[in-house]
Amino acid sequence: MRRRYSTNSLEGQIGTLRTTKETLHGDVHLRDRIHHFTLAWFTCTMSTGGIALLLSQTPHRFNGLQVLGDIVSILNLVLFILFCSALAARFMMFPQTMKSCLTHPTESLFLPTLLISISNIISNVQAYGVPKTGYWLVVTLRVLFWMYTAVTFAIGVGQYYFLFTGKPLTLQSMTPAWILPVFPIMLSGTLASLLSPSQPPNQALPILIAGISFQGLGMLIAAFMYGPYISRLMTAGLPNPNTRPGMFIAVGPPSFTGLALLRISQDLSRIYPSYTTLSGVSDPTIIPDVFRILAVATAIFLWATAFWFFSSALVSVLAGAFGKQGMSFHLVWWAFVFPNVGFAICTIDIGKAVMSEEILWVGSAVTIILVVVWLVVGFMHARAVWRKDILWPGKDEDHDQ
Repeated sequence: MRRRYSTNSLEGQIGTLRTTKETLHGDVHLRDRIHHFTLAWFTCTMSTGGIALLLSQTPHRFNGLQVLGDIVSILNLVLFILFCSALAARFMMFPQTMKSCLTHPTESLFLPTLLISISNIISNVQAYGVPKTGYWLVVTLRVLFWMYTAVTFAIGVGQYYFLFTGKPLTLQSMTPAWILPVFPIMLSGTLASLLSPSQPPNQALPILIAGISFQGLGMLIAAFMYGPYISRLMTAGLPNPNTRPGMFIAVGPPSFTGLALLRISQDLSRIYPSYTTLSGVSDPTIIPDVFRILAVATAIFLWATAFWFFSSALVSVLAGAFGKQGMSFHLVWWAFVFPNVGFAICTIDIGKAVMSEEILWVGSAVTIILVVVWLVVGFMHARAVWRKDILWPGKDEDHDQ
């Protein structure tokens, strides 16, 4: 009996063989490289936007720092547009990759980095744009906040659904990246704390309530993930040295939750009792004071938790860097920056809350270190593209497709 072959199947096999041959001979064109432009590239804009936000919050300032922050913020916006264009080009030239990138167990985990990048852009517009523009931007940011909250909650639920019903994952494969799907909605609390001071009290109160709600949701989901993560470290050991920078992701949830609580507690005195009262409370003016005390205490112990994860990740990365295998660049290296941005701002806000100049100087020192790390990781990113270590067939998050 004569065997029949599908034309599409034959074309796919020929294309695979051609790609393999081109890879072996180094003859890969721009089209082929765009084919491997993954969602993980948004870790760059996620971190760059975080640096711009950190520069706007640094307590010890100098002439030109505001301009430097403006430049980094604009650079982040340009990179975001460029990356979105590259991703759109990938989907148009290779339509099948649109579904695969959203369902792939590795690449799909980086979808939240695109949403976090949007959160950073909104935060930077608040920090750098609102003081220089009119009330129309305040209204625009309010609308963007509610749109961002709705979209990120839906994606957080949907992405975990795909992970729950997709290819089974093992405890040995557990990484802090499993926290990422809830990260964008968790940052609604941080975003609310940044936007509320410019909003009128009647609009700021719903934003703050939504921020506290979703910040708590994200922190609790992250806390649930910490158990399996530590169990994986205890039973299977540390991750591969190249992916150990991802361990810094665990620093993010407690850090951003701490700073969100501190910032929200600062703005409550403007809302109570000027706008409303709380049912059952005889004197609403005590609400900001009580919340402030709870927020400061909670932020400090969350900061300590973040510091433990930071120290563990740092020791593990240093051990991998100076070990026999060494480390090569992967896009997960951007985790050196963004989670620690939250840690730095939380440190600064704690210093302001307890009126400690020493803590504020620590926050400024961490800011300088993170800017240097951001520059180093950016250089290594560009170097990896030039050396064909990434954006190359078989070397990106979609390598097994």
